[in-house]
Amino acid sequence: MEILLIDLNATSQNIVNSLTNNINLLIIGILLIIIAIILIAYLKEIVINSILGLICWLILYFVFKIELQLIPTLVISIIFGLAGIGTILILKFFGIPV
Repeated sequence: MEILLIDLNATSQNIVNSLTNNINLLIIGILLIIIAIILIAYLKEIVINSILGLICWLILYFVFKIELQLIPTLVISIIFGLAGIGTILILKFFGIPV
């Protein structure tokens, strides 16, 4: 049992030593951090646009009492945000069902 424990400690020490001062790991780590920051910044804009689309849909539906089909228009407004709401209103104006 003691030999196995010493063997595991030696193996883990070898792994740690092989990872220390490895420039490839540093580069990969920095690239992953940059990618995460870009994704968060991009997704933040998408989430804000979707929330604005939902708020606008709720205002149109409950405050202005514009007859909108529930599921299709809600999905469009959440996915496309304010541009989706604008498209829905233009289609409604021309009498094209959504």
